[in-house]
Amino acid sequence: MQYDDVVKGRRSIRGYLQKPVAKALIKDVLQLAMRAPSSLNTQPWHFHVVTGEPLHHIARENLERTLNGVPESREFREHGPYQGIHRMRQKVIASQLFDAMQISWKDKEKRMQWGLRGFRQFDAPVCIVVTYDRSIHGGDIGPFDCGAVANAIVNAAWSRGLGCVINSQGIMQSPVIRKHAQIPEDEVIMICIAMGWPDNNFPANHVVSTRKTLDEAACFIGFVDG
Repeated sequence: MQYDDVVKGRRSIRGYLQKPVAKALIKDVLQLAMRAPSSLNTQPWHFHVVTGEPLHHIARENLERTLNGVPESREFREHGPYQGIHRMRQKVIASQLFDAMQISWKDKEKRMQWGLRGFRQFDAPVCIVVTYDRSIHGGDIGPFDCGAVANAIVNAAWSRGLGCVINSQGIMQSPVIRKHAQIPEDEVIMICIAMGWPDNNFPANHVVSTRKTLDEAACFIGFVDG
């Protein structure tokens, strides 16, 4: 694929074929993604790639703890509920997904079941947990760098025919992730990425999110041309 094809064609994949992904292919994706830029070339990221029984344990225990009301325990700062334009964009993509999956806003049971899929890692065959070194915890640069590599992972995966979705629900119960992904204490859990072969019969996989315009996002200062 050309770069434009990857960026413009990529979608967040929330439904996967129950088909394993070869370790060699995941290594290829990560090797490419690790070309992502980082502050002063510090490259603070680590990847814990989980599949099989350990991933089943993560999905089951995440779900159990959530349904039993165990408070979430993310290891990085969170901003709280979205408000204003950010909340509006959140509702727009939710509406797109619900329409695709034929879920009514009034159907609380189906909405809940849809929401719980994230805690199950979207039933993907692979989960990549992105962490960074605890020695730099407390600053914003390390998480920023991990965001860059996470973006690189989903694009590299798409270029190889794999689908991904960046999944903040999957790391809400951090003790579960830490135990089954065997994450050492000197690393901070940043985010996880569900990965696998896209199920083309899963309606939500065909949803293309709306994007803000360039005029909304960018200001050009000092240019003399139009």
